[in-house]
Amino acid sequence: MHTELAHEPDARRYVLRVDGDIASVLEYRELGDSVAFTRTFTNPPYRGSGLAGELVEFAVDDVEANSTRRIVPSCWYVGEWFDRHPDRAGLLDPRTA
Repeated sequence: MHTELAHEPDARRYVLRVDGDIASVLEYRELGDSVAFTRTFTNPPYRGSGLAGELVEFAVDDVEANSTRRIVPSCWYVGEWFDRHPDRAGLLDPRTA
């Protein structure tokens, strides 16, 4: 199983592909000095294997490395991911905490 993580800024999403097929998608919306992670979806055959968490981590790392934006966890899954990773809470937009 070969996985590939990518940021597709023109589509405003992060994608995780497995053997070339889209397995999980994280959509976002830019909000000035913040970015809202609005929807995380994993295709049914790939659910339960941790791919969504891997994708959220990739997206959080990308925002941290390539911008000064803060993250608004508009998607329940992203909110739970941050609950499980309190060490990354500094990246959250303080207006949403």
